Amino acid sequence: MSASASDLNASGTPPGRRQILVTSALPYANGQIHIGHLVEYIQTDIWVRALRMHGHEVYYVGADDTHGTPIMLKAEQEGVTPKQLIDRVWQEHTRDFKNFGISFDNYYTTDSEENRVLSESIYVALRDAGLIDAREIEQAYDPVKEMFLPDRFIKGECPKCGAKDQYGDSCEVCGSTYSPTDLINPYSVVSGATPVRRKSTHYFFRLSDPRCEAFLRDWVGGLAQPEATNKMREWLGASGDAKLADWDISRDAPYFGFEIPDAPGKYFYVWLDAPVGYYASFRNLCAQRGIDFDAWIRKGSTAEQYHFIGKDILYFHTLFWPAMLEFSGHRTPTNVFAHGFLTVDGAKMSKSRGTFITANSYIEAGMNPEWLRYYFAAKLNGTMEDIDLNLDDFQARVNSDLVGKYVNIASRAAGFLIKRFDGRVQDSALHHPLLGTLRAALPQIAAHYEARDYGRALRQTMELADAVNSYVDTAKPWDQAKDPANAVALHETCSVSLEAFRLLSLALKPVLPQVAQAAEAFLGIEPLVWADAERPLSSSRPVNAYKHLMTRVDPKQIDALLEANRSSLQATPAAQTGATSKATEAPGKAIANGKNGANGKEEEAPIISIDDFAKIDLRIARIVDCKAVEGSDKLLQLTLDVGEEKTRNVFSGIKSAYQPEQLVGKLTVMVANLAPRKMKFGLSEGMVLAASAADEKAEPGIYVLEPNSGAKPGMRVK
Repeated sequence: MSASASDLNASGTPPGRRQILVTSALPYANGQIHIGHLVEYIQTDIWVRALRMHGHEVYYVGADDTHGTPIMLKAEQEGVTPKQLIDRVWQEHTRDFKNFGISFDNYYTTDSEENRVLSESIYVALRDAGLIDAREIEQAYDPVKEMFLPDRFIKGECPKCGAKDQYGDSCEVCGSTYSPTDLINPYSVVSGATPVRRKSTHYFFRLSDPRCEAFLRDWVGGLAQPEATNKMREWLGASGDAKLADWDISRDAPYFGFEIPDAPGKYFYVWLDAPVGYYASFRNLCAQRGIDFDAWIRKGSTAEQYHFIGKDILYFHTLFWPAMLEFSGHRTPTNVFAHGFLTVDGAKMSKSRGTFITANSYIEAGMNPEWLRYYFAAKLNGTMEDIDLNLDDFQARVNSDLVGKYVNIASRAAGFLIKRFDGRVQDSALHHPLLGTLRAALPQIAAHYEARDYGRALRQTMELADAVNSYVDTAKPWDQAKDPANAVALHETCSVSLEAFRLLSLALKPVLPQVAQAAEAFLGIEPLVWADAERPLSSSRPVNAYKHLMTRVDPKQIDALLEANRSSLQATPAAQTGATSKATEAPGKAIANGKNGANGKEEEAPIISIDDFAKIDLRIARIVDCKAVEGSDKLLQLTLDVGEEKTRNVFSGIKSAYQPEQLVGKLTVMVANLAPRKMKFGLSEGMVLAASAADEKAEPGIYVLEPNSGAKPGMRVK
């Protein structure tokens, strides 16, 4: 699956110089870049920079993923056109990538003429190869919005376990997968209406075709990650018994996307044209730079092609995408590299739950983006393991490694060299054995980068930094400078230190490009590449005045970052760890549906997003005690077991409906993440949920919610 050096030579590329096309997954154009996204872009950027430092011809392209129902609906919600929405988000995304040093050669959009033409040509080639079928299917239709509903826009009760408010494709409670038509009591997330079933003609890519199966069984053997290979073989099943299903690649109008050329009113499903967007971005770059696009992407090309993705979209990139390319006359990926998810202090980041730190808030908190690049790199290897951002460890590691070990070397030696020796190194000192050790290690460090084992590359680099600092501590240039008789020794110490700093800068350059650029300016040298390991500093070029290369992480900056994302991060512990924050209720029953209108009926509450709903932490609670509140005609005092070490105290305005003894032992549902509220009767630490009619006078009755008896205190209600 990879190109050989002999192939590259035959194609006219200089010996040893590889042609490499690299992509990261395309961020969806309906939200901000957060630091979970940045794991992938930083990982890819480090790899690209390391390969460029070998002198290879490397192009790194990306684009915003701009099509689909969510884009259309969000634009409608904001009162703008989809084009206006995606143009604005593109500006925000490119700003964030630039801030974090992501070195795209081209960052484009899937809503482009290049992508339309490529998507159509790939579709026609697959159709002509007999791999496209048109079939009539039955699917959910929103009669209010007059549109077919994607699976994720339908919710209802799980047909397997009965859990409520589950998406149309899978249950988050029991893990079952199913068709949206299987949901019990389904409703449209868009309008709230009950979907009806309608038939429509859809177009399918025949992934189950024996040709596709045979190709994929052969192709999977070249994947670099055993986890990916095993997962693909699981999807493929035993030989002759493939589990692959055909892929629905069409959607009905209204839909924001490209219309299928021979099917008016039908549009390419976003996941068809999104990966084609890799090629569209590259084609746009080729037109700018005069590169032969076809020579890179057509079948038989000797160029290499790599995709960096999250493990959650492995299915699309290792099944659909390579099969689409293979049977439309294109080269297939050399490899696909998947990474794990990011957790923050042990809790998984999730846009749907509103638990993430935005990239822009990191910059606005005054934090150095290269701190995060280094921290992520130190945790990344070539596997699909999740990584954790522990903010205490982040501060300690950055301050210790980058400031205390690396930058400190230059700051300790530069002043003496400039003041005593006109900034010129001692040439004879540059053959010191310590420097030989550093130079010998650099090829191995470069190899670790190419293997995506950045953690190992940085551990080795910091071990070398420790050795350099030990050398400086032993030589004690501050003491050598006190006696003019030690001038030669001092000159040697400073020269060895700065050459070592140059070599460490070379080792760190893929991770810290801005610091490396500042170090190059300070040392008065050309941009560093791997071959420069054997090209030491020279007395013929004096170093320049030293300027601070990096400051320490200030705890106040982390506090500012957390404060900027406070409303988002509040949901994290409840969503991921099961812990609940101390909360309270305003006295009275919780009725979340709205207020009474002029006709006596309850007005509809404004539509909220799933992100808004995810901020509410609903928990199962057992009422272990209940008593009337002396001095109150409305309140009962509830003692609740929520699966925590201590019970919670809640006041609820349900006295008119219940005697205290009626409630003891019952299960109910509580809002667990309200801020505590002190009342004259005591502290209230939550809110129990109850229902009542819109007009309680006309239709009296209060009903405390009671979950199924199988629920346990502390369970999350989703």
